[in-house]
Formats: sequence, C-alpha cells, structure tokens
Amino acid sequence: MEPLTHFLTGACMGRAGFNRKTALATATMTLAAEAPDLDVFGAVRGRVFAFAHHRGFTHSFLGLILISLVVVGFMYLVWRLRGRKTNDPNLPPRWGLLFVFAYIAGLSHILLDFTNNYGVRPFWPFSERWYSWDIVYIVEPVLLIALVLGLIVPGFVALINEEIGAKQKGPRGRWAAIAALVVVVLTWLVRDYEHRRALSALEARTYEQAASIRVGAYPNMLTPFSWRGVIETKAFFALADVDSLKPEVDPAGDMDIRYKPEETPITIAAKNTFLGRVYLDWAKFPVMETEALAEGGYIVRLEDLRFEQAGMHSGRKPLGCGIVFDRDLKVIKEFSGANPPPD
Repeated sequence: MEPLTHFLTGACMGRAGFNRKTALATATMTLAAEAPDLDVFGAVRGRVFAFAHHRGFTHSFLGLILISLVVVGFMYLVWRLRGRKTNDPNLPPRWGLLFVFAYIAGLSHILLDFTNNYGVRPFWPFSERWYSWDIVYIVEPVLLIALVLGLIVPGFVALINEEIGAKQKGPRGRWAAIAALVVVVLTWLVRDYEHRRALSALEARTYEQAASIRVGAYPNMLTPFSWRGVIETKAFFALADVDSLKPEVDPAGDMDIRYKPEETPITIAAKNTFLGRVYLDWAKFPVMETEALAEGGYIVRLEDLRFEQAGMHSGRKPLGCGIVFDRDLKVIKEFSGANPPPD
C-alpha cells in the first residue's frame, strides 16, 4: 500500500487502546507501521538492486525484529531530547511494551501489502516465496476515508464536550479508531468475496476453445468491483475485464490475446541472469519480448501481466524490466523500467 494508509493504520492501532498501556504508543506504532518501507533506500545502489530487495528482509517476520528495534531506539532518542517528557506524566514509557507494539504495527504493514497484487515475502530468509491476496489496489479510497475519520472525528467530539463541560477520561479516540479498523477488515471481506466471484467466472469458461491453466483477477482503484482478469492457457495469455457486481459475472468486452513466445537461446540466457531469476521468481504471469539491436545484440524485456490494464498493450509496461545482451549473449546491462538508461 502507499505510505499514508500505513501511517494512518498505525495511528488508529495506537489510538485503539495501546496508548493506554504506555506513553509514546501512538507515535511509535505510527512510525513502525510504515518503517518496513525503509527498504526504498536500496535505490541508492541502483533500480535493479532495489527491485531485487524490495519487500524482502524488512517485510519479513524476522526482519521486523530489527525494524522494531530501530523505531523504538529512535523514539527513545526523541524522548531523551525532549527532556524525558510525555503528554501524561502519570503514564511513563515502557520500552519493552513499545517494542512489542512496534512489532505488531509492523505486522500491519505486511498484512496491508499482502492485500494488493505486488505481494510480500514474510518468511524470508527461510523462504523466498511470494504471497498476495490480490483484493485491494495500492491506493484504496475506502480505507483512507475510514482511517482519516477514525482519527479526526474524536477531535470534533472533544470540542463538543468542552462546550457542554463534559470531561474526557484517559486518551481520547479509542472507539472511533476501533470502528475505523473494523471498516478496514469489513472492506477486505467484501473485496475478497467479490474477488472470488471474479475468479470463479474466469475459471468457468474456455478461451478460443482452450482451457485455462491458471487465472488471476486484479483490482482497479477507480471502480472497486471491476477486476482485470488474466488467464493462462498452453498457447497464450488472455486479458479481460470482469464486473463482479453483475448478477452473472462474466468477462466483458474484447479480450487481449498475448501469445507466448517460443523458447530460444536468447530467452534462456535472460532467464539465467540475476535479474531474470529475481523477476521470474516474483512474477505470476510473466511474458518476454526479444528485440534485435541494429548494432548487434539483443534486448529482452520482461513484464508481468498482473499490472497491465486495459489499453496498455502497446504502451508503458508497469513494473517491467530488461536485459541487454551482446551478439554472444553476454550481459551488457540489466535495467528496471521499459527501456535501458542511456550510456
């Protein structure tokens, strides 16, 4: 998910009752809920390195131990710089609890990222297998609205209480935060139900008289009940839109047929490169395109059809990458994106 959803989820978790156990709980959980994305700094070593390590160590159950220690250490430093002051002098920071709460908030990050179609590797380094639920787009307006309301509504309630002279006991906003988190879970359940309907519809038919081997359905931000279906047969991939709100769910409109290229020494060489192995380990519906260069050599471009939306066949390749070979199939460069960077 995008960073704002992670931050808001951590803040709501802190407000939901953790902040009644120790000082600094809300701030700690807000930071810890986004902290796994510290792996973005891998980009300083290049886009290929960043891609290979994204959602790896920092998004794993083991890596969260280190991430939680970093967050709690940062909060301890801030606490010391502030003169060891907290908002409630009767509620001191309990550092052991804050570590546990930071870990729980980090788990929320893994769970949120699991709900979209990029996926996570939570069992790294013991397993490099990717897992994804494929039910929520990377930006989900329903979740954002619910989480924002869960944090700002208590402020308005507090103003009303001040006007009527009512007193607030303990940290405010607990029930609003809990309600926001409940809405998040209910949204997941609804989207999971609709996702299953879309998958069932895709599996129930044939495509140009060919049976499907695998199918996938991937969310759309603007129309939450419209899914981009990807179907694999022995000879080709088919892409079709699916509307799960219709009583009879069925792929609609023209299908985009992508025939599988023949295996060649060039594609085999691409699969055996570092980037090729990393990419094919992550991709669910990978396709390769080979281009011969005028000066000799080849470019092999890889993309994952999970991320190709309608009308994008000839355009930008989301989350694509490629390898440049010389005429002897030696790797010249590996790149992330649609085209290699200029020399």
